[in-house]
Amino acid sequence: MSQTIAVAADHGGFELKTILKEELVARGCSVVDLGTDGPGSVDYPDFAAAMAMAIRDKTAEMGILICGTGIGISIAANRFPEVRAALVHDAFTARMARLHNDANVLVFGGRTIGIEVAKDCLGVFLDTEFEGGRHARRVAKLNQHSSR
Repeated sequence: MSQTIAVAADHGGFELKTILKEELVARGCSVVDLGTDGPGSVDYPDFAAAMAMAIRDKTAEMGILICGTGIGISIAANRFPEVRAALVHDAFTARMARLHNDANVLVFGGRTIGIEVAKDCLGVFLDTEFEGGRHARRVAKLNQHSSR
């Protein structure tokens, strides 16, 4: 079964987004590119909002967001109740984001992570299932708190 993954980045993540799109296609995923389409300066909150709408509308099952550090775009994305965005730096944090937090959006810092590490994180994130159990209760609380 092919997953549909949305990708979006600001100018600080444009290059890494382009590389990770190729990885997704090689894995057999369908890719929805939400922009940006070049290295010119843009505002990361716009791309986080586009990702949230893609997840909410079920245009994509999961997403990847990238800005210079990953911090700004993850803050912006997590303002939306349908998004559980996790900024990761290695395979361990990518695995735990899915396993314990049921993250549906993977976030990278385009200026802070190496290409091979990002590819590794992507694979681990996509291949890891949510563990559920005691973690399901905690994720439910995240959803409960975001609807206030």
